[in-house]
Amino acid sequence: MCKNRFLWVQAGRVFLVGTVFCTILVATGESALAHGDGISEMSPPHSSPSSQPDLASPEAARLQAACWALTVPYGAAKMAYAIGGGIVGGFAWAVTGGNMEAAKSIWVPSMTGDYIVQPQHLTREKHLYFVGSSSAGPPS
Repeated sequence: MCKNRFLWVQAGRVFLVGTVFCTILVATGESALAHGDGISEMSPPHSSPSSQPDLASPEAARLQAACWALTVPYGAAKMAYAIGGGIVGGFAWAVTGGNMEAAKSIWVPSMTGDYIVQPQHLTREKHLYFVGSSSAGPPS
């Protein structure tokens, strides 16, 4: 009973810190990317510079705060899934006598994909992939 209460208290503290952080970020209206003008970032080939939103706008700050708030539980679930896939893939490798193809068929989908929710995911410009692609591409 005491251990269960301790876990709830810890979860409450994490939630409180996250809520305070998001509130401060939204209240100031500043974007976390507003000062990253010199940082080059890969963008989709179909986007043009004129379609980029104003990174210092309050709407962009809210979108980034929502991304952060959603990334915490999503990232935790994705990490648990990837770690579980790593363990199961290791067992598959051992059980099949070292067959790397069997292990990779588990490792690649579980360990690839998106780990972070980005603003483009929330605006539906990009698809959020929890399970990665199982195709290894063309053989060399």
